[in-house]
Amino acid sequence: MSADSFETVVVGGGQAGLAAAYHLARQGRDFVVLEAAERLGHSWRSRWDSLRLFTPVSYSHLPGMKGRAADGPYQTKDELADYLETYAMSFGLPVRLGSRVESLTRFGDRYVLTAGGRPIEAAQVVLATGAFGAPYVPEFADKLDPSVDQFHSVAYRNPGRLKSGDVMVVGAGNSGAEIALELAASHRVWLAGRDTGHVPFPMGAAAYRVMGKLSVHAWPGRGIAASGTGRGHPLISVSPDDLRRAGVRRVPRVVGVEEGRPLLADGRLQDVRTVVWCTGFVPDYSWVDLPFIAPDRIPGHRDGSVQGEPGLHLLGLPFQSTVASHLVGGVGADAARLVRRLTYRVAH
Repeated sequence: MSADSFETVVVGGGQAGLAAAYHLARQGRDFVVLEAAERLGHSWRSRWDSLRLFTPVSYSHLPGMKGRAADGPYQTKDELADYLETYAMSFGLPVRLGSRVESLTRFGDRYVLTAGGRPIEAAQVVLATGAFGAPYVPEFADKLDPSVDQFHSVAYRNPGRLKSGDVMVVGAGNSGAEIALELAASHRVWLAGRDTGHVPFPMGAAAYRVMGKLSVHAWPGRGIAASGTGRGHPLISVSPDDLRRAGVRRVPRVVGVEEGRPLLADGRLQDVRTVVWCTGFVPDYSWVDLPFIAPDRIPGHRDGSVQGEPGLHLLGLPFQSTVASHLVGGVGADAARLVRRLTYRVAH
Protein backbone atom coordinates (compact mmCIF):
# COMPACT_ATOMS: atom_id res chain seq x y z
CA MET A 1 0.00 0.00 0.00
CA SER A 2 1.51 3.31 -1.06
CA ALA A 3 1.69 6.03 1.56
CA ASP A 4 0.09 9.47 1.30
CA SER A 5 2.76 12.13 1.63
CA PHE A 6 2.52 15.63 3.10
CA GLU A 7 4.90 18.32 4.19
CA THR A 8 3.11 18.51 7.56
CA VAL A 9 0.63 16.28 9.36
CA VAL A 10 -1.36 17.72 12.27
CA VAL A 11 -2.64 15.09 14.70
CA GLY A 12 -5.84 16.25 16.41
CA GLY A 13 -8.70 18.40 15.12
CA GLY A 14 -9.52 20.29 18.30
CA GLN A 15 -8.89 23.98 18.83
CA ALA A 16 -5.10 23.55 18.74
CA GLY A 17 -5.09 21.50 15.55
CA LEU A 18 -7.49 23.86 13.79
CA ALA A 19 -5.45 26.91 14.84
CA ALA A 20 -2.36 25.29 13.32
CA ALA A 21 -4.34 24.40 10.19
CA TYR A 22 -5.51 28.00 9.79
CA HIS A 23 -1.96 29.33 9.76
CA LEU A 24 -0.63 26.50 7.58
CA ALA A 25 -3.38 27.21 5.05
CA ARG A 26 -2.59 30.94 5.05
CA GLN A 27 1.03 30.05 4.24
CA GLY A 28 -0.09 27.77 1.41
CA ARG A 29 1.59 24.73 2.97
CA ASP A 30 0.93 21.11 2.03
CA PHE A 31 -0.71 19.54 5.08
CA VAL A 32 -3.57 17.47 6.49
CA VAL A 33 -5.31 17.31 9.88
CA LEU A 34 -6.10 13.85 11.25
CA GLU A 35 -9.02 13.73 13.69
CA ALA A 36 -10.02 10.51 15.43
CA ALA A 37 -13.68 11.41 15.92
CA GLU A 38 -16.33 11.29 13.23
CA ARG A 39 -17.28 14.89 13.93
CA LEU A 40 -15.29 17.96 14.94
CA GLY A 41 -15.94 19.14 18.48
CA HIS A 42 -16.61 15.61 19.73
CA SER A 43 -14.51 15.97 22.89
CA TRP A 44 -16.52 19.07 23.87
CA ARG A 45 -19.91 17.56 23.00
CA SER A 46 -19.15 14.54 25.18
CA ARG A 47 -18.62 16.57 28.37
CA TRP A 48 -21.32 17.08 30.99
CA ASP A 49 -24.57 18.68 29.86
CA SER A 50 -24.38 22.00 31.73
CA LEU A 51 -20.72 22.79 31.04
CA ARG A 52 -19.91 26.33 29.96
CA LEU A 53 -16.52 27.81 29.25
CA PHE A 54 -15.21 30.11 31.98
CA THR A 55 -13.52 32.31 29.38
CA PRO A 56 -15.85 34.89 27.77
CA VAL A 57 -16.86 34.42 24.14
CA SER A 58 -15.20 37.73 23.26
CA TYR A 59 -11.91 35.94 24.02
CA SER A 60 -12.72 32.29 23.27
CA HIS A 61 -12.20 32.15 19.54
CA LEU A 62 -9.55 31.06 17.06
CA PRO A 63 -7.74 33.38 14.62
CA GLY A 64 -9.89 34.75 11.83
CA MET A 65 -13.38 34.09 13.23
CA LYS A 66 -15.27 35.39 16.27
CA GLY A 67 -17.32 33.07 18.44
CA ARG A 68 -20.97 33.36 19.44
CA ALA A 69 -22.95 32.69 22.61
CA ALA A 70 -26.74 32.74 22.55
CA ASP A 71 -27.23 33.28 26.29
CA GLY A 72 -24.79 35.55 28.09
CA PRO A 73 -21.05 36.04 27.72
CA TYR A 74 -20.02 32.37 28.10
CA GLN A 75 -20.41 29.66 25.49
CA THR A 76 -21.91 26.29 26.24
CA LYS A 77 -19.77 23.30 25.38
CA ASP A 78 -22.04 22.53 22.40
CA GLU A 79 -21.77 26.10 21.10
CA LEU A 80 -18.00 25.79 21.13
CA ALA A 81 -18.17 22.40 19.42
CA ASP A 82 -20.39 23.85 16.69
CA TYR A 83 -18.00 26.78 16.36
CA LEU A 84 -15.05 24.45 15.71
CA GLU A 85 -17.04 22.62 13.05
CA THR A 86 -18.07 25.86 11.35
CA TYR A 87 -14.52 27.19 11.59
CA ALA A 88 -13.03 24.27 9.69
CA MET A 89 -15.71 24.44 6.98
CA SER A 90 -15.46 28.23 6.59
CA PHE A 91 -11.75 28.12 5.87
CA GLY A 92 -11.86 24.87 3.91
CA LEU A 93 -9.35 23.21 6.20
CA PRO A 94 -8.26 19.71 5.07
CA VAL A 95 -9.52 17.61 7.99
CA ARG A 96 -9.82 13.83 7.76
CA LEU A 97 -12.46 12.67 10.22
CA GLY A 98 -12.49 9.18 11.67
CA SER A 99 -8.70 9.04 11.29
CA ARG A 100 -7.33 7.84 14.60
CA VAL A 101 -3.53 7.71 14.49
CA GLU A 102 -2.38 4.29 15.67
CA SER A 103 1.36 4.79 15.35
CA LEU A 104 4.07 7.34 14.67
CA THR A 105 7.69 6.54 13.96
CA ARG A 106 10.56 7.92 11.90
CA PHE A 107 12.55 6.52 9.01
CA GLY A 108 15.52 8.69 8.19
CA ASP A 109 14.33 12.26 7.93
CA ARG A 110 10.67 11.33 7.33
CA TYR A 111 7.96 10.56 9.84
CA VAL A 112 5.54 7.74 9.14
CA LEU A 113 2.10 7.64 10.72
CA THR A 114 -0.55 4.94 10.48
CA ALA A 115 -4.20 6.03 10.58
CA GLY A 116 -6.99 3.58 9.90
CA GLY A 117 -4.38 1.09 8.77
CA ARG A 118 -3.07 3.46 6.07
CA PRO A 119 0.50 4.83 6.11
CA ILE A 120 1.06 8.57 5.85
CA GLU A 121 4.49 10.18 5.43
CA ALA A 122 5.45 13.67 6.52
CA ALA A 123 8.52 15.83 6.94
CA GLN A 124 6.98 17.42 10.03
CA VAL A 125 4.35 16.38 12.54
CA VAL A 126 2.37 18.54 14.97
CA LEU A 127 0.90 16.67 17.93
CA ALA A 128 -2.13 18.83 18.73
CA THR A 129 -3.75 16.33 21.07
CA GLY A 130 -2.96 18.38 24.17
CA ALA A 131 -2.02 17.07 27.60
CA PHE A 132 -5.39 15.46 28.33
CA GLY A 133 -4.95 12.16 26.57
CA ALA A 134 -6.41 9.68 29.05
CA PRO A 135 -8.56 10.07 32.19
CA TYR A 136 -6.57 9.56 35.38
CA VAL A 137 -8.03 7.52 38.24
CA PRO A 138 -5.81 6.43 41.16
CA GLU A 139 -4.90 2.76 41.33
CA PHE A 140 -6.65 2.28 44.67
CA ALA A 141 -10.01 3.07 43.05
CA ASP A 142 -10.54 -0.60 42.21
CA LYS A 143 -10.57 -1.37 45.95
CA LEU A 144 -13.86 0.47 46.45
CA ASP A 145 -16.73 -1.78 47.45
CA PRO A 146 -18.64 -2.99 44.37
CA SER A 147 -21.80 -1.39 45.79
CA VAL A 148 -20.19 2.04 45.27
CA ASP A 149 -20.77 3.44 41.79
CA GLN A 150 -17.68 5.20 40.47
CA PHE A 151 -16.71 6.93 37.25
CA HIS A 152 -14.41 9.64 35.95
CA SER A 153 -15.75 13.13 35.26
CA VAL A 154 -15.36 12.45 31.52
CA ALA A 155 -18.34 10.07 31.87
CA TYR A 156 -20.47 12.45 33.98
CA ARG A 157 -23.49 13.96 32.21
CA ASN A 158 -26.05 15.22 34.75
CA PRO A 159 -27.39 14.51 38.27
CA GLY A 160 -30.28 12.45 36.91
CA ARG A 161 -27.92 9.66 35.92
CA LEU A 162 -26.69 9.12 39.48
CA LYS A 163 -28.41 6.84 41.96
CA SER A 164 -29.88 8.35 45.10
CA GLY A 165 -27.55 8.54 48.06
CA ASP A 166 -24.44 10.42 49.14
CA VAL A 167 -21.83 11.43 46.57
CA MET A 168 -18.12 12.11 46.92
CA VAL A 169 -16.49 14.25 44.26
CA VAL A 170 -12.74 13.63 44.36
CA GLY A 171 -10.71 16.55 43.10
CA ALA A 172 -11.50 20.15 44.07
CA GLY A 173 -10.39 21.94 40.91
CA ASN A 174 -12.74 23.78 38.58
CA SER A 175 -14.39 20.66 37.13
CA GLY A 176 -14.82 19.06 40.56
CA ALA A 177 -16.27 22.22 42.06
CA GLU A 178 -18.73 22.73 39.20
CA ILE A 179 -19.93 19.13 39.29
CA ALA A 180 -20.23 19.17 43.11
CA LEU A 181 -22.26 22.37 42.97
CA GLU A 182 -24.63 20.90 40.40
CA LEU A 183 -25.06 17.63 42.29
CA ALA A 184 -25.76 19.42 45.58
CA ALA A 185 -29.23 20.36 44.37
CA SER A 186 -30.29 16.70 44.43
CA HIS A 187 -27.71 14.81 46.51
CA ARG A 188 -25.69 15.18 49.68
CA VAL A 189 -22.20 15.92 48.39
CA TRP A 190 -18.68 15.78 49.78
CA LEU A 191 -15.93 17.53 47.83
CA ALA A 192 -12.51 16.04 48.57
CA GLY A 193 -9.27 17.81 47.75
CA ARG A 194 -6.94 20.60 48.73
CA ASP A 195 -8.08 24.19 48.52
CA THR A 196 -6.47 25.71 45.41
CA GLY A 197 -7.83 29.18 46.10
CA HIS A 198 -10.15 31.13 43.84
CA VAL A 199 -10.18 34.24 41.69
CA PRO A 200 -12.35 36.72 43.65
CA PHE A 201 -13.39 38.82 40.64
CA PRO A 202 -14.86 38.17 37.17
CA MET A 203 -12.19 37.36 34.60
CA GLY A 204 -12.93 39.43 31.50
CA ALA A 205 -11.41 39.12 28.05
CA ALA A 206 -8.78 41.75 28.86
CA ALA A 207 -7.43 39.66 31.75
CA TYR A 208 -7.06 36.61 29.52
CA ARG A 209 -5.32 38.66 26.84
CA VAL A 210 -2.81 39.78 29.45
CA MET A 211 -2.27 36.11 30.37
CA GLY A 212 -1.50 35.45 26.72
CA LYS A 213 1.32 37.98 26.91
CA LEU A 214 2.94 36.38 29.98
CA SER A 215 5.74 34.12 28.76
CA VAL A 216 6.53 31.09 30.90
CA HIS A 217 10.22 31.82 30.31
CA ALA A 218 10.15 35.05 32.33
CA TRP A 219 8.65 36.37 35.54
CA PRO A 220 5.73 36.54 36.40
CA GLY A 221 4.60 33.95 33.85
CA ARG A 222 7.16 31.45 35.13
CA GLY A 223 5.81 31.78 38.66
CA ILE A 224 2.19 31.38 37.58
CA ALA A 225 3.10 28.25 35.62
CA ALA A 226 4.96 26.76 38.57
CA SER A 227 2.02 27.46 40.88
CA GLY A 228 -0.51 26.01 38.43
CA THR A 229 1.38 22.76 37.88
CA GLY A 230 2.15 22.32 41.56
CA ARG A 231 -0.77 23.54 43.64
CA GLY A 232 -3.44 23.42 40.94
CA HIS A 233 -5.50 26.08 39.20
CA PRO A 234 -7.63 28.41 41.34
CA LEU A 235 -11.41 28.23 41.06
CA ILE A 236 -12.81 30.67 38.53
CA SER A 237 -16.49 30.12 37.83
CA VAL A 238 -17.38 28.70 41.27
CA SER A 239 -16.36 30.23 44.60
CA PRO A 240 -15.99 28.56 48.02
CA ASP A 241 -19.02 30.59 49.15
CA ASP A 242 -21.08 29.15 46.29
CA LEU A 243 -20.18 25.65 47.47
CA ARG A 244 -20.93 26.43 51.11
CA ARG A 245 -24.33 27.96 50.34
CA ALA A 246 -25.25 24.92 48.23
CA GLY A 247 -24.44 22.62 51.15
CA VAL A 248 -21.34 21.01 49.64
CA ARG A 249 -19.18 19.60 52.45
CA ARG A 250 -15.43 20.12 52.02
CA VAL A 251 -13.16 17.29 53.20
CA PRO A 252 -9.43 16.55 52.85
CA ARG A 253 -7.85 14.62 49.99
CA VAL A 254 -8.67 10.98 49.36
CA VAL A 255 -5.43 9.07 49.96
CA GLY A 256 -6.62 5.49 49.62
CA VAL A 257 -9.40 2.99 50.20
CA GLU A 258 -9.98 0.95 53.34
CA GLU A 259 -12.84 -1.44 54.03
CA GLY A 260 -14.17 -0.58 50.60
CA ARG A 261 -14.62 3.09 51.48
CA PRO A 262 -12.67 6.26 50.57
CA LEU A 263 -9.93 7.05 53.09
CA LEU A 264 -9.37 10.75 53.75
CA ALA A 265 -6.01 12.35 54.58
CA ASP A 266 -7.18 12.96 58.16
CA GLY A 267 -7.86 9.23 58.67
CA ARG A 268 -11.62 9.27 58.31
CA LEU A 269 -13.50 6.75 56.20
CA GLN A 270 -16.43 8.13 54.22
CA ASP A 271 -19.61 6.20 53.46
CA VAL A 272 -20.93 7.20 50.03
CA ARG A 273 -23.02 5.65 47.29
CA THR A 274 -21.20 7.26 44.34
CA VAL A 275 -17.67 8.52 43.70
CA VAL A 276 -16.98 10.93 40.84
CA TRP A 277 -13.25 11.08 40.06
CA CYS A 278 -12.45 14.66 38.99
CA THR A 279 -8.77 13.76 39.04
CA GLY A 280 -7.76 15.09 35.67
CA PHE A 281 -5.98 13.50 32.77
CA VAL A 282 -2.54 12.21 31.87
CA PRO A 283 -0.74 12.47 28.53
CA ASP A 284 -1.07 9.47 26.24
CA TYR A 285 1.74 9.05 23.75
CA SER A 286 1.63 5.26 23.84
CA TRP A 287 1.17 5.23 20.06
CA VAL A 288 4.41 7.18 19.44
CA ASP A 289 7.49 5.04 18.78
CA LEU A 290 10.32 7.54 19.05
CA PRO A 291 13.36 7.45 21.37
CA PHE A 292 12.67 10.68 23.25
CA ILE A 293 8.95 10.09 23.82
CA ALA A 294 7.65 8.36 26.96
CA PRO A 295 4.08 6.98 26.80
CA ASP A 296 2.74 8.97 29.77
CA ARG A 297 4.83 12.16 29.93
CA ILE A 298 4.92 15.36 27.93
CA PRO A 299 8.17 15.32 25.93
CA GLY A 300 10.85 17.88 26.67
CA HIS A 301 10.29 20.83 24.36
CA ARG A 302 11.00 24.49 23.80
CA ASP A 303 7.82 26.39 22.95
CA GLY A 304 6.43 23.18 21.45
CA SER A 305 9.44 22.01 19.42
CA VAL A 306 10.47 18.60 20.80
CA GLN A 307 14.07 18.32 21.90
CA GLY A 308 16.01 15.67 20.00
CA GLU A 309 13.32 15.25 17.33
CA PRO A 310 13.67 17.83 14.54
CA GLY A 311 10.35 18.16 12.80
CA LEU A 312 8.22 16.99 15.73
CA HIS A 313 6.16 19.62 17.53
CA LEU A 314 3.51 19.96 20.24
CA LEU A 315 0.60 22.38 20.42
CA GLY A 316 -2.13 23.16 22.92
CA LEU A 317 -0.28 22.22 26.10
CA PRO A 318 -0.84 24.06 29.39
CA PHE A 319 1.88 26.69 29.82
CA GLN A 320 3.48 25.71 26.51
CA SER A 321 4.69 29.23 25.80
CA THR A 322 2.42 31.52 27.79
CA VAL A 323 0.00 31.32 30.69
CA ALA A 324 -2.87 31.10 28.16
CA SER A 325 -1.39 28.51 25.78
CA HIS A 326 -4.03 25.87 26.49
CA LEU A 327 -7.05 28.16 26.18
CA VAL A 328 -9.18 28.48 23.05
CA GLY A 329 -8.28 32.17 22.82
CA GLY A 330 -4.61 31.61 23.59
CA VAL A 331 -3.61 28.74 21.33
CA GLY A 332 -3.78 30.82 18.14
CA ALA A 333 -0.69 32.85 19.02
CA ASP A 334 1.28 29.68 19.76
CA ALA A 335 0.08 28.20 16.47
CA ALA A 336 1.26 31.25 14.53
CA ARG A 337 4.73 31.07 16.08
CA LEU A 338 4.94 27.34 15.48
CA VAL A 339 3.94 27.58 11.83
CA ARG A 340 6.57 30.27 11.27
CA ARG A 341 9.18 27.84 12.61
CA LEU A 342 7.85 25.02 10.43
CA THR A 343 7.96 27.22 7.35
CA TYR A 344 11.49 28.39 8.10
CA ARG A 345 12.68 24.82 8.64
CA VAL A 346 11.31 23.66 5.28
CA ALA A 347 12.81 26.66 3.47
CA HIS A 348 16.25 26.04 4.96
